[in-house]
Amino acid sequence: MDESKKDSLIPVTAELNIPFPSPREAEIAYGSLSVDKEPKRGGVSKSLSVKDEVLIVHFKANDVRTLRVSINSFFEHVKLVSQTMHMFGPPK
Repeated sequence: MDESKKDSLIPVTAELNIPFPSPREAEIAYGSLSVDKEPKRGGVSKSLSVKDEVLIVHFKANDVRTLRVSINSFFEHVKLVSQTMHMFGPPK
């Protein structure tokens, strides 16, 4: 088997721990970001959870490139959610 094809059969994973100023803001981010499911054809699965003020995200992909693209896209969404919360002030 071609070595590059052999490598692509091994799933790759990543875990992100994204801190927020408060548990409430982490919950808001979770609620906003958990609705965006990964496309089935993309070969990536993503799960989110919250612990205190930290949003925890687990990614699993078929190859490193797909994982990188998915994480980059996710960070764009996190940035937008964070900017929106900042614009409207701390949640009550």
